[in-house]
Amino acid sequence: MMKKDRAVIAVIGGSGLYEMKGVSNAREVRVKTPFGRHSEPLIVGELGGVGCAFLPRHGKGHVVLPSEINARANIYALKSLGVERIVAVGAVGSLKEELGPGDLFLPDQLVDETKGRASTFFGGGLVAHVAFDRPFCPVSREFLIDRARESGMALREGGVHVCMEGPAFSTKAESEYHRRQGYSVIGMTSVPESKLAREAEICYALINFITDYDCWKEGSEVSQDKVLEYLALGAGKAKSLLEKSLPDLARLPRGGCSCIEALKRAIVTDPKAASPSAVRKLDLLVGKYLRPAKPAGRRREPVLS
Repeated sequence: MMKKDRAVIAVIGGSGLYEMKGVSNAREVRVKTPFGRHSEPLIVGELGGVGCAFLPRHGKGHVVLPSEINARANIYALKSLGVERIVAVGAVGSLKEELGPGDLFLPDQLVDETKGRASTFFGGGLVAHVAFDRPFCPVSREFLIDRARESGMALREGGVHVCMEGPAFSTKAESEYHRRQGYSVIGMTSVPESKLAREAEICYALINFITDYDCWKEGSEVSQDKVLEYLALGAGKAKSLLEKSLPDLARLPRGGCSCIEALKRAIVTDPKAASPSAVRKLDLLVGKYLRPAKPAGRRREPVLS
């Protein structure tokens, strides 16, 4: 990979996000991963003097279902570029009266209701259990909230994002159930992205824009025309926040969150028992913890720090 293709911050979202004002030297990059092809060629460029990468998770033209997204390849590819922070953007339905279509919303909690998606890089002879009590990087999240407020942007924050399997929208029973649980919004793509980003020790924040009231509110059921209208409105607001935030967020020293060392105490496999092929496959993620030390004249077993 060429040095010019390095990036420190990335955006994952829908079509058009790589067209943000101020992006220069944009080029398409493909990364070979152990998990196959990522959704679309990465758009790598510079924004405010920092290397940025952009990835439309559904592919250009929106051709990939939520359940079909190869999130492992997507996150691995971004890690390969040197990405340290991801800001993900996604459309959601509201489960609360006070969160209306067109609003920007930054959740701080997550519930996973997906079914059978590959949500870990591990397995095959190498086991890790990362802490995920705070699914979204608190440092990145607070930075985005502060920048929105400084810019006078209306933004709602704090609440639970529930991720469903899709691709069909909720039944009324499901929507009412989620409301009784106290959830705030519902979407289809935050999982496994957020879990994989944590395993890759990448800070991950989520910006949601609300397009509808799911199907619980009488007279405001999901309508394709209305969804598309609010999709355009919300995407515009999200792009505005990203343009105001990304360069400074990319320059923000890492620290103050556990994302940066998420694997330090998460790998539970005895290094002597770990599958060599699994360790090689995940060297990009686990190498600094499992790679054998190389003192002069003496071979040592892999160490787990």
